[in-house]
Amino acid sequence: MQIILLDKVVNLGNLGDIVKVKDGYARNFLIPFGRARRATESAKAEFEARRVELEKTAAARLAESQKLGEKLGGTTIKLTQKAGVDGRLFGSVTNADIAEELVKAGYKVVKSNIRMPHGAIKVVGDSSVSVALHTDVVVAITVSVYGESA
Repeated sequence: MQIILLDKVVNLGNLGDIVKVKDGYARNFLIPFGRARRATESAKAEFEARRVELEKTAAARLAESQKLGEKLGGTTIKLTQKAGVDGRLFGSVTNADIAEELVKAGYKVVKSNIRMPHGAIKVVGDSSVSVALHTDVVVAITVSVYGESA
């Protein structure tokens, strides 16, 4: 299926690109989330008419993400979890826990923005986690996990 991208999509293209993707990817992900539209002649004409407006909103979202990224970059958040004497946690620290702490600290993030390269944190100590605020804005933060005795 040929689609027009209404937003930058990683490993696919930029705003305004006409690309061919599998039908299921377009129908189930790109079109429902407003990131693409079928590439019909009428849709192409409508897109060209709205191109300036779409580029302006995309630039505004990027600028907002970069501003938040500058504030968020290098931040350290502290979490306390129950842990055993050997430093292993009873459970784990997930992206939802990290997002919750960042929201408490005043940052506007959701759990899907948190990228944990090694999976959930299961030991006491410092870990590096990245926060993807935009496809072009990814910042690193440090998560310090402290153990409390059970």
